[in-house]
Amino acid sequence: MIQEDLLDSSDIPKNKLDIDSAEILHWCNETLRDWGLSGDSLIYTRTILLVIITVGVSFLLWWLTRNILLSIIHRFAEKTKTKWDDELVNNKFFSALAHLVPLLFMDYFIRIVFHSFPRIATFGVKLTDLAIIIVINIVIIRFLNTTKDVLSQKESLKDKPLESFSQLGKIIVTILLVFIMISVAFNVDLLVILTSMGAMTAVILLVFKDTILGFVGSIQLAANDMVRIGDWVTMEKYGADGDVMEITLNTVKVKNFDLTITTIPTYSFISDSFKNWRGMQESGGRRVVRSLNIQLSSIKFCTPELLDKLGEIELIKDYVEKKEQEIEQFNANNKVNKKVLLNGRNQTNIGIFRYYVTQYLKNNPEINQNMTLMVRQLQPTEQGVALQVYCFTKTKVWDEYEQVISHIFDHLMASVKYFDLRIFENPSGEDFKRIAN
Repeated sequence: MIQEDLLDSSDIPKNKLDIDSAEILHWCNETLRDWGLSGDSLIYTRTILLVIITVGVSFLLWWLTRNILLSIIHRFAEKTKTKWDDELVNNKFFSALAHLVPLLFMDYFIRIVFHSFPRIATFGVKLTDLAIIIVINIVIIRFLNTTKDVLSQKESLKDKPLESFSQLGKIIVTILLVFIMISVAFNVDLLVILTSMGAMTAVILLVFKDTILGFVGSIQLAANDMVRIGDWVTMEKYGADGDVMEITLNTVKVKNFDLTITTIPTYSFISDSFKNWRGMQESGGRRVVRSLNIQLSSIKFCTPELLDKLGEIELIKDYVEKKEQEIEQFNANNKVNKKVLLNGRNQTNIGIFRYYVTQYLKNNPEINQNMTLMVRQLQPTEQGVALQVYCFTKTKVWDEYEQVISHIFDHLMASVKYFDLRIFENPSGEDFKRIAN
């Protein structure tokens, strides 16, 4: 027979049940005695009835909270102008919070329900405590998600790695609550668990190596403003060339221009080199650096006939005339023998072409005239002499930028022959056939 006290207020240990709980049990016992029950039958009947009542009330509280209280909260959130309550609703923060009401009710009444079965009562309390901790973990995670969503809507924080800090917060909270769950489940002091974890530091560092490196990388990226969401980055090691979509604790997602997605470890942006095009996007234009390779054998001094022909080109007409007058005066003053074209000063077809390209760029409305603009001659190689165009387009949009470059070099490649110049080409099969014939 189960030993059961009469549950008078004087018989109930105060360290196990408070006065209200003792009164509930005393009232239940008195009621059941009035029904003619006593001994084991009274204990079992009381326990079964209290279990049914507790489960029923818990379910009722859950239903009322989910269907009535939450609907009131949602309507209130829709009417307010603040973003916080809307995001809390979107992240189902209040839905998770609603689970705490029946769990707290059950946690309080389990000791009363199973007062005569202490082992079951202890086990039940542990289960509800663990369930409460899990729900609290979910609530905190959803609150962190809400915080991230609200902060990401601020213009000054849109491009910051908020996801990394949110994930770090979730990891720390989850680990701490897991320790608390271990403490509750095994009746171990939390301080003892935390102290014993010092011996497992090496294992923790090994297991969470990527997470720790990612966190360090995220902090450095944010502190040094190295990468933002929306930045165009190029990282050849990982084949990435596109816009940053997301910065998390462990990875950075890059959406490439071919619509593929490359996932790069966050710490790689600290340990490896990469190119961030943000400076170009924030500047007044995008740089053009491209060359035309001129056949060396086509470069020559300008004859009077060639100068007359080039003098008809509007962009360089004044230049050719003025330069020729300057050269003639110099040669005359120095009594240069002009029977040989090599003597004295002379204009060259590539020099005039270089000036023409410069003027063409200066008169091109697509080129930013407030930034560096020059046409320079590079060192000759076995592929001829490179005439390099160095300037900046006004547009920074990729397809428009490529169109501007194409238009410029379409014109330049078609213009070369007017200066008696040729673009270098490697000999082809047709060239060898022509020589053979």
